[in-house]
Amino acid sequence: MSTFPRLILAKDLSRIGLTTRALSAQARSGNLIRIRHGVYVQAAQWNSAKPWQQYRLRIEAAAESFAVPTTFSHHSAATMLGIPVILRRQPVHALTSFSGGGRSRAGVRRHFVPNELQEAEECEGLLVTSRIRTALDIAATVPFAEAVVPLDHVLKPDAARGTASASKAELLAGVDGRYSQAAARRIRAVVDFADQLSGSPGESYSRGLLHVAGFAAPVLQYEVRNASGRVAFTDFYWEETRVVGEFDGYEKYMKPEYLKGRTPSEVVVAEKQREDRIRATGRGVARWVWDELNSPGRLERILAEAGVPRRRRASAGRAKHPVTRKRTGDTWI
Repeated sequence: MSTFPRLILAKDLSRIGLTTRALSAQARSGNLIRIRHGVYVQAAQWNSAKPWQQYRLRIEAAAESFAVPTTFSHHSAATMLGIPVILRRQPVHALTSFSGGGRSRAGVRRHFVPNELQEAEECEGLLVTSRIRTALDIAATVPFAEAVVPLDHVLKPDAARGTASASKAELLAGVDGRYSQAAARRIRAVVDFADQLSGSPGESYSRGLLHVAGFAAPVLQYEVRNASGRVAFTDFYWEETRVVGEFDGYEKYMKPEYLKGRTPSEVVVAEKQREDRIRATGRGVARWVWDELNSPGRLERILAEAGVPRRRRASAGRAKHPVTRKRTGDTWI
């Protein structure tokens, strides 16, 4: 968190006998941004921060404002724990044992959980719900495709944070007795769908969206080969129509671990050459980016135009035409 902007707290000035009027004046002039009552940040730093970084600062600002120990939950806990989520203007989420809870106030959404059912762990100085509980809580409250993102993630170990993978049995064990019947059904459906082979949050969200849109399930992390050997590993593959699906996140063109000493332009050229090698094997390629995921209708058109098949409904019976079977050189992992 050292690279994040430093919060400026009005209470700190008050403790040393200084007036807080200067902070209000700086906020009116545009030099400071008021995140919540008594908490400010430099405007230039706030405006240059990514949306998830701004959300993290809002969580910390809320923590500075609370007078009693508070457990953060849902998207807020996920952000602290490094679990990817689709934010979409989320409020700060926190638990309450007050029976009148479940309300939003001052940008904080309170979720009622009796004291005996509350569980918390410390993360970077804040109390948060566990990884499993956080993923389940999110799955209970968001659309299917968004719920896939954190659940795919917790099925894998997080080497950066030293956390082990969760199993589907562990996830399902945390459902009973905590959620309504409708929410429990939603959670179980997403847990059943979740897959540890998903390579990124964008791939997870893509898979959830294409499932909701009625497309056939793809093979994940498919290895394309030709007579000379491996051509590429691909995000998605539909064997029936020999279509490769590729999600392009900005990380591929910006982050050092993906650039590997190359410039973004060099990565673009390498990706084009890789796609050409895939097409040379007789396969089609469909590509999309975050803009398409934020406009699902556009993603559906891309997939349909590329020939991605739809799921076969039970009422359709057996196919009356042959489908493409696995051919020599087609392998997957």
